[in-house]
Amino acid sequence: MKPFIEPSLVPKVTLYTGEEIPCVGMGTFGSDRFTPDEVSGAVAGAIRCGYRMFDCAACYGNEDQIGEVFRQAFTEGVVERKELFIMTKVWNDMHERVEESCKKSIVDLQCDYIDMFFIHWPFPNYHAPNCDVDSRNPDSKPFSPEEFLKTYRRCEELVEKGLIRNIGISNMTIPKLEAVLPHMKVMPAACEMELHPCFQQKELFNYLVAHKIQPIGFMPLGSPQRPERDMCPEDVADLQTPEMKEIAAAHGIHPAVVALKWAHQRGQIPIPFSIHEVEYVSNLRSFTEDPLTEEEMSRIATLERNNRLVKGQVFLWEGANDWHDLWDEDGVIVK
Repeated sequence: MKPFIEPSLVPKVTLYTGEEIPCVGMGTFGSDRFTPDEVSGAVAGAIRCGYRMFDCAACYGNEDQIGEVFRQAFTEGVVERKELFIMTKVWNDMHERVEESCKKSIVDLQCDYIDMFFIHWPFPNYHAPNCDVDSRNPDSKPFSPEEFLKTYRRCEELVEKGLIRNIGISNMTIPKLEAVLPHMKVMPAACEMELHPCFQQKELFNYLVAHKIQPIGFMPLGSPQRPERDMCPEDVADLQTPEMKEIAAAHGIHPAVVALKWAHQRGQIPIPFSIHEVEYVSNLRSFTEDPLTEEEMSRIATLERNNRLVKGQVFLWEGANDWHDLWDEDGVIVK
């Protein structure tokens, strides 16, 4: 099938290593709403419409189905392995078995190596799949730089062994980064974080850019279909703000497309997800045409509402006050 969007037309970003990668990827988290077959079906369609970056994770429970899609695409000559940038993550219960986690993802994804391997959360605080927001693991502990660096060292060994090409970090804060970056041999190439118009994380974003760490934004649309446990009455619906609607009307597009254009032009890599072809094709095409004006970018910059949607309550430890303790909001690591 001829791609809907020629991959060479999709802009690239350059990692500190000099490697060029697509400015957009497709996320694959949908286990709370969609079956693994529905998610992998979307991946199959996305490859054929021009996507070349995919953000996976062991805990999403669908890597083996996605791997079969990759295998079929390779076998049928739709795409070569070297043309894809495949990302996955070590889950919290595998921080001491990083290589085992990586090798299982490589087998499940049928991809020979991982392009970007993230530490999904900066602590080994495990929670069961589909748990409710009040669930707590009695073994959970606050962030430990020493323990994190042990996990990170295991990732560095995977680079040396050729199992992964780049190391990624995720859900970090500036105080946590300050505590660990000076002790790394292989610097992280990217940081995956929540980013959308009403949660721009400007200080952390600028810190990452200054350290040549590429920001990758999950929930780029404000995730109107996120798990119910992550919904709170005070949350802001990014795409429903008057500014986003007005900019969308001026371009004749959906506010979701405005959010993606803003993300790209700001300098982050968004990883939107949809199982609907019309949506993921539209998402990808948005990066190839009709950019936002400087005035429109400035208007969106005013939408910051500190509207964190993934609060992380299920990772709290005994003695923690509430989810704010996870994010070091006073500039120090909360113990």
